[in-house]
Amino acid sequence: MIPQSLCLLRLSALGDVTHVVPLVRTLQRHWPQTRLHWVVDKAGHKLLEGLEGVAFHTYDKKSGIAGMRALRAQLPAGGFDALLQMQVAFRANLLSAFIPARRRIGYDRSRSKDLHGLFVNERIPDRPGIHVLDAMGSFCEPLGLKQDQVAWNLPVPAEAHEWALAQWPADDQRTLVISPCSSHERRNWYADRYAAVADHAAARGWRVVLCGGRSELERRTADAILAAMQAPALDLVGKDTLKQLPALLARADLVMTPDSGPMHIANAMGAKVLGLHAASNPARSGPYSDRRYCVDRYDDAARKYKGKPASELKWGSKIEHDGVMELIAVEDAIAAFERYRQDRPGA
Repeated sequence: MIPQSLCLLRLSALGDVTHVVPLVRTLQRHWPQTRLHWVVDKAGHKLLEGLEGVAFHTYDKKSGIAGMRALRAQLPAGGFDALLQMQVAFRANLLSAFIPARRRIGYDRSRSKDLHGLFVNERIPDRPGIHVLDAMGSFCEPLGLKQDQVAWNLPVPAEAHEWALAQWPADDQRTLVISPCSSHERRNWYADRYAAVADHAAARGWRVVLCGGRSELERRTADAILAAMQAPALDLVGKDTLKQLPALLARADLVMTPDSGPMHIANAMGAKVLGLHAASNPARSGPYSDRRYCVDRYDDAARKYKGKPASELKWGSKIEHDGVMELIAVEDAIAAFERYRQDRPGA
């Protein structure tokens, strides 16, 4: 039976909510008449506002139980045919109890934590070794569907594209966009190393652009990169909105970034990504469409910090130790940059 209404629960982070969009597209393609609701946080809503056919309900993590009750009052009185509970953190599990649904689909037992199993009555297949996006996509399988296509079509307004087009000339010069910071600080690379790769790109005739949010960390990191560079760079850190960011990243020939929201937004917009991975496994959380230009030191990190190869770690293990990103040398990132250039004559 085709469900009349579904509710998706995924609050954060930006990369993960980006991974959910192909699931939305799968549901819409198969069941265009099904009403879709999505409980999300404020940042995720800012990024995805305007996603056609989806009614968003925002939850502020700071609002606690009172916010959960307020959310319940916003939801349809009759509830939903099914809830897709795509987050295992305790706060999200508790929030799910305020969403009325007969079927409550959650993660398999191996990925459950924080009492997740008490809040669901069905589970997705236990399928280790797959990308996070494919794990999100498998939430349609208990409903009888399969995500056999991956499409994003993020809702980016025309004015956001116009803003991005105004930031640098539409010419033949290749552009490297550097988004240097993840919200997980131990995933972040070092300013002097970013600067060295940026100078290498500039010496090859590339334009270098820095982007990022408005946090003190991002501003400090960008300032350190600019100070260490010999070549000039366009500094757009703190100058875009979450609606403008996808349009900005779409203009890049190559985006250099650690495992972060901008990595996955760039991939969704069709940009190639030079991902910097040591703290996390690129096979699980790297750019979904193309990982040819990623630096992968995850196995080195596993051997150094866990005493075993990455193949012996539980799938999804993070290695967010102080200094783990030191395993990525400047030469590693330059080699990845050069792989991109070799694939594109004239770059």
